[in-house]
Amino acid sequence: AAGLGEGLQSPSTAPVPQASPPARSFQLDYEEDCFRKDGAPFRYISGSIHYARVPRPAWRDRLLKMHMSGLSTVQVYVPWNYHEPLPGVYDFAGDRDVEAFLDLTAELGLLVILRPGPYICAEWEMGGLPAWLLWKPDIVLRSSDPAYLAAVDSWLHVLLPKIKPRLYQHGGNIISVQVENEYGSYYACDYDYLRHLLGSFRALLGSEVLLFTTDGTRAEELRCGTLQGLYATVDFGPGSNVTEAFGAQRWVEPKGPLVNSEYYTGWLDYWGEAHASTSSAQVARGLEDMLQLGANVNMQVVSWYMFHGGTNFAYWSGADFKDQYKPVTTSYDYDAPLSEAGDLTEKLFAIRTVISKFQPLPVGPMPPATPKYAYGRVALRKVSACPKGCAAPAWHCPAAPRLALSLQYADLLNVLDVLCPSGPIQSQFPLTFEAIKQAHGFVVYRTQLPWDVLDPAVLGTPPHSVCDRGYVMLQQEYQGTLERDGQTTLRVMGRAGDTLDVLLENMGRISFGANTSDFKGLLGNLSLDSSPLSNWLIYPLAIDTAIQQGWPHAALPKSSSGGRAGPAFYTGTFETPGIAWDTFVTFPGWSKGQLWINGFNVGRYWPRRGPQQTLFVPGSVLHIGRPNNITVLELEGAPPTPFLLFLDHPLFNGTLSRSAAATE
Repeated sequence: AAGLGEGLQSPSTAPVPQASPPARSFQLDYEEDCFRKDGAPFRYISGSIHYARVPRPAWRDRLLKMHMSGLSTVQVYVPWNYHEPLPGVYDFAGDRDVEAFLDLTAELGLLVILRPGPYICAEWEMGGLPAWLLWKPDIVLRSSDPAYLAAVDSWLHVLLPKIKPRLYQHGGNIISVQVENEYGSYYACDYDYLRHLLGSFRALLGSEVLLFTTDGTRAEELRCGTLQGLYATVDFGPGSNVTEAFGAQRWVEPKGPLVNSEYYTGWLDYWGEAHASTSSAQVARGLEDMLQLGANVNMQVVSWYMFHGGTNFAYWSGADFKDQYKPVTTSYDYDAPLSEAGDLTEKLFAIRTVISKFQPLPVGPMPPATPKYAYGRVALRKVSACPKGCAAPAWHCPAAPRLALSLQYADLLNVLDVLCPSGPIQSQFPLTFEAIKQAHGFVVYRTQLPWDVLDPAVLGTPPHSVCDRGYVMLQQEYQGTLERDGQTTLRVMGRAGDTLDVLLENMGRISFGANTSDFKGLLGNLSLDSSPLSNWLIYPLAIDTAIQQGWPHAALPKSSSGGRAGPAFYTGTFETPGIAWDTFVTFPGWSKGQLWINGFNVGRYWPRRGPQQTLFVPGSVLHIGRPNNITVLELEGAPPTPFLLFLDHPLFNGTLSRSAAATE
């Protein structure tokens, strides 16, 4: 105490001390088992939203509804493959502008838990890893394989500098960053890989940011998924014993806050299975149990079940492998508190009521549901010329009916010159999508019958070598469909030299487990009565590019008789009655295919398999005052009188059993 006054000025001459603002910080407190934000104990309740599954015009609406539900924080995945479609080619524009999304969360007063992977799972195509990694067939994903680490490092050096200025310590709103995702569920158990990621994240984000992992509650998951220097959190759903689940976290983190990073508010849908749902009461009861324990809760549905799920537009839905390949539906609604279209549900209000018991809710009105419109039945009929006799193509004619979709029909095989302008690749035997550098969508494999087949012969493939569905045509006549883990043979007849085509569809790469190296296409030889077929022409189809450039609406498709089975395009236009509201389109009598509206790939439809019967169409993709172009690629066969039906509500549960669907 003797030296306390040394160097002090007298009160009369000393300047008035200015209280320095507390340094911004977000830290772990191992003594009090809590987080500290700016030095004060802090507990968050967060919800998960994936910007890649929500059209950019809807971001504000969804985030504001999450804020008004009582959430202080949102959890955000960054899908690597959404931003780096080809090596060294990056896309952060439009719906992919992750910086704009993060800035919007900050504007609305929300904190962010960022999960940049590089692997995210999320039922997203290949768990967020780019398909081009598989151009090196022997690459070991999610490991210390030098080829994989080189690609990861290049990506992190692009992404993380965008993140660093938005960290809480630097004036932003990102309070913590997850490294990898549920790595303990992956077979590799490669600690060198985790150490490499830890070093990269620290080098690019600094030493102050809180880094963490998330894993399931089984001992082996926590053993392989955790690493010193990364705070270990767990995930579990409302059916779990909360005390036991957090006991698993305590096994690896004896001190520190209890954190459930993924609280499952629902469950995901697979094609061909019943629509999953979880009761509002069960979810609310589980939340209240956790809050009473003082745990931080991230209200999501794993990478599956979100506070707001959204939609797997285009080809972005992934798949699971549980004894068989299980592709995920286009809808990512997953019975979440905010529906696929962003509507408030009973579950949301049940959760909000529980939250209100533990903290005050934001003041102000909850934003209403976005308006929906049932545009009604849009009839399809085969029209090759203007119904009034003018020279314009029917879909451009001002006299054409407004809510009637005039049909132009084209067999897919008749427009290969448009869909594959560079021409086919020649190969003795089939090549995978990855070998020809095709990430998504469709590829045609073409050969000829080597001899006369006057009696039915077996056309078949080895098990699991059709990835994922193959639509077989002989002399342009549809023969049937081969399917991964399903039907692998057909009986065919024909003459030597007859053209055999197989249209291969990628239904989404596996996103969870040991099978993330999920190659697509014909992975084995196609055989005729056990004799391998050879001399293939392989057409990688750039359907999205053609449609975005105006095809087929910019040019009359080649004439063809409509209504036959097999892959074909149906196109037309309709006009809205002066509004562009969200809507849901259903496909009465259609089989399976892909839908584009105004060049936007809405996603896969599959009413024959279900459970999902409608596709969500955001109003932001529709035009007002000019025609909306619709393009349908039907893969197996449209109804005799094809039409689409636009509704103001979704139909999620119209399942046919897998066995029934397989016999169609």
